[in-house]
Amino acid sequence: MQPYCKRFGVTFVHRLKQMHHDDHHHHHHHVGQDDGTANIRTVFWLNTAFSAIEIIGGIYTNSVAILSDAIHDLGDSLSLGFAWYFQKKARGKRDEDFSYGYRRFSLLGAFINAMILTAGSLLVVYEAGSRLFNPVQPDSKGMLVLAIIGIAVNVIGMLRLRRGSSINEKVVSLHFLEDVLGWVAVLIGSIVMMFANVPELDPLLSIVISLYILYNVYRNMKATFRIFLQAKPANIDEDVVRKEILSVAGVKDVHDFHAWTMDGQYNVMTLHAVIGKDQTAQEAEKIKDEIRHRLEHFNVQHSTIEIESEGSECTLEKC
Repeated sequence: MQPYCKRFGVTFVHRLKQMHHDDHHHHHHHVGQDDGTANIRTVFWLNTAFSAIEIIGGIYTNSVAILSDAIHDLGDSLSLGFAWYFQKKARGKRDEDFSYGYRRFSLLGAFINAMILTAGSLLVVYEAGSRLFNPVQPDSKGMLVLAIIGIAVNVIGMLRLRRGSSINEKVVSLHFLEDVLGWVAVLIGSIVMMFANVPELDPLLSIVISLYILYNVYRNMKATFRIFLQAKPANIDEDVVRKEILSVAGVKDVHDFHAWTMDGQYNVMTLHAVIGKDQTAQEAEKIKDEIRHRLEHFNVQHSTIEIESEGSECTLEKC
């Protein structure tokens, strides 16, 4: 038991959250922003304190399912802590080193969390696997008490966040709902083990929880790497945008179309718009302004538009 306790004593992790995708939206929510920060701070300390209780309780009850949820909840706290730090960093203005600003720093927290979470979850699966071959009946009554407390704490956190108006609060509240469901599973398992000698149920619950966490890590890291690799934002349909630009009076063609995202929400787009030869410089500027205005309705926050006259050759190799 001692080596097991030592391993878990340094495993403070949990599931990756999409919170970082929504951090920059705070500038749209000036009203209630301080309240939102206060709500998240309150939930952070509540969750962190309970996670410490979970670790002690998991070791005391000899339950890997409880320790799996300790990883689950401590990861929530870790995610919130990283999100606060990198959110503050991401608000930095652009400078000579980072011409687009510091928005992508918000993704570093997601990456760090994912790495720690993956290691912790694999450790849980390994430990739970060995328990399946050498099952040990945990303290089911202790598990029951911790499960009830776990449900109560997560419900309080969820309700507190749902009262807020910011996007971050709403996103995190959904994850607390998932935590409630995880604790319900532990509650049901503990009740079953109170009346039946099925020690295998505890490691099975642990494996299910860990695999669910790993699935979320994969899903979110896939989205994060798409951003790092400058893939086209999922919320931008190039064909629809192209059709909208072509509907602007004076635009004959669109090419050299590129779109990427800084942090999953702040999208950047560059394009070449071809206009008629008879268009004046003033008309060209009006066309450019109209295109930029329409792009804003497609969730494009930063656009670079180059105007070309019809018949002129694009100097790029591929346009």
